[in-house]
Amino acid sequence: MAGKDARPIAVNRRARYDYLIEETLEAGIVLTGSEVKALRAGHGSIKEAHAGEVSGEIYLLNAHFSEYAPAARSNHEPRRPRKLLLHKKERDKLLGKLREKGVTLVPLSLYFNERGIVKLELGLARGKKKADKRETEKQRDWERQKQRLVREYG
Repeated sequence: MAGKDARPIAVNRRARYDYLIEETLEAGIVLTGSEVKALRAGHGSIKEAHAGEVSGEIYLLNAHFSEYAPAARSNHEPRRPRKLLLHKKERDKLLGKLREKGVTLVPLSLYFNERGIVKLELGLARGKKKADKRETEKQRDWERQKQRLVREYG
């Protein structure tokens, strides 16, 4: 979803390894001024984050945006829940799917779009079994080996 003009802030590389991503979507995120400043400085992490329902709304939980030192008194809490901005139809559809067994919302990347607004790419995901992870790894190794052979033998 991130356009070619988008500047990535944080990418959850582990998500595609641990989960089978069924669908992706883009969401806005409610932030304070010090959070935006910290993200512009590159101090954000979504490694351990996930999205979930809190009183009928969807929130980004456990994401870490470091404090912005110059903000002093008006700083933010690094791991506070942050509300995601979605259209009502999207939100209702996601809430319905989240109630299914084994489905979770995983943040894939956090970036500034071409207008300088912070966006979050979410993936509707199901957990992979160990065998699926091994298969993914074999496929990745084979792709690497193919590239090496093409480079070596032309």
